[in-house]
Amino acid sequence: MARLFGTDGVRGVAGRDLTAELAMDLAVAAAHVLGDAGAFTATGRRPVAVVGRDPRASGEFLEAAVVAGLAASGVDVLRLGVLPTPAVAHLTAALGADLGVMLSASHNPAPDNGIKFLARGGFKLSDAVEDEIERRLGEQWSFPVGSAVGRVRDAYGEADRYISHVLTTVSAPLDGLSIVVDCAHGAAHMVAPEALVRAGARVEAIGARPDGLNINSGHGSTHLDKLQQVVVSRGADLGVAYDGDADRCLAIDHTGAIVDGDHIMAVLAGAMHGEGSLAKDTVVATVMSNLGFKLAMRDAGITVVETAVGDRYVLERMKSDGYNLGGEQSGHVIMLDHATTGDGLLTSLHLLGVVAKSGVSLRELASVMTPLPQILINVKGVDRAKAAIPELVAAVVEAEAELGETGRVLIRPSGTEPMIRVMVEAASEEHATQVAGRLADVVRTACAS
Repeated sequence: MARLFGTDGVRGVAGRDLTAELAMDLAVAAAHVLGDAGAFTATGRRPVAVVGRDPRASGEFLEAAVVAGLAASGVDVLRLGVLPTPAVAHLTAALGADLGVMLSASHNPAPDNGIKFLARGGFKLSDAVEDEIERRLGEQWSFPVGSAVGRVRDAYGEADRYISHVLTTVSAPLDGLSIVVDCAHGAAHMVAPEALVRAGARVEAIGARPDGLNINSGHGSTHLDKLQQVVVSRGADLGVAYDGDADRCLAIDHTGAIVDGDHIMAVLAGAMHGEGSLAKDTVVATVMSNLGFKLAMRDAGITVVETAVGDRYVLERMKSDGYNLGGEQSGHVIMLDHATTGDGLLTSLHLLGVVAKSGVSLRELASVMTPLPQILINVKGVDRAKAAIPELVAAVVEAEAELGETGRVLIRPSGTEPMIRVMVEAASEEHATQVAGRLADVVRTACAS
């Protein structure tokens, strides 16, 4: 059977794939597994969990199921209400909770939802712990009774603790900056505009009226058209966009051009490098970051360390090797000095801080890197296990020699489908298209199933 946990928790269509029964079972299993593993504090008190969610309608019944499962297992629960994922992660640590739970499907449409567990300190669970939770689903447990059952209370006021935290990390006031912020009708619709205003910016919020069904619909980091229009029409200095749970951020400069995660990391890395705060003069990125980013970092004297695709792999490398900045092209940026996860609000505040402190437009700051044309071809109906066969390896070596230092080839088998992805970057779109087409033809022939 396929693994229930994906790269970012358990996700599916709420009510069909992700049912109330499954949500409760996951909460019960998580409580027992973490308790058995000694992850809960041994202070003589009951363990404590914090639970947050994004505004999806299904989050209401899933929250009830998760809270019921935890309390029935003897865990006290603080309901945080609608908050971004990074806020829940921060509050897990700040409140000394033993477990955090976030109900969200991030940038997915409203019918989807997900459950993400956070360990003590606000970090994601390891694969091994997730596997153990999944293995013990449906086990017959002995539940507490009477005074031993968990108690549940609302802690909606803790949102201000998170806002205050992110504001303390930024030294430069944003006075004078005019900003349009797109909240994706999601979890940041209240905290992001308030934090930006308190930081001194003039703020216009769009995508900030969630109704439970409109999350990510035509707004947010995956739908930037509306934000581009408003930034240009209002003559704003820039715009920022979050996704449904606000763990990622993309930006728009004053001309309406997109500033993606690679650009944002380049700006932040350059500023931190200049201040001497970039740990080991290194930034962590995935193999999908544009070669233009890596070339820009090389020219700035900054090392780029690569990981597999996924912010959890970026975070693992940062923690293991002592780096403090990393992220993905999609806008997941992790600033480990201040957060345990990607944090869209935190990222935007620091990006805006660089703009304010430098007095330079975001467009000029982002021009530190020139993205190379990138062509991606998904070759379907092939045997993904053959992605490393000699014929394909030889073709890749030949292509890389042809591209030289101004190009790159990446062959990635899909993790779930009979498909191999061919990605080529080159100095021109025409050259990238030609090389990608040739390699795709090799994949079709050599990797036929």
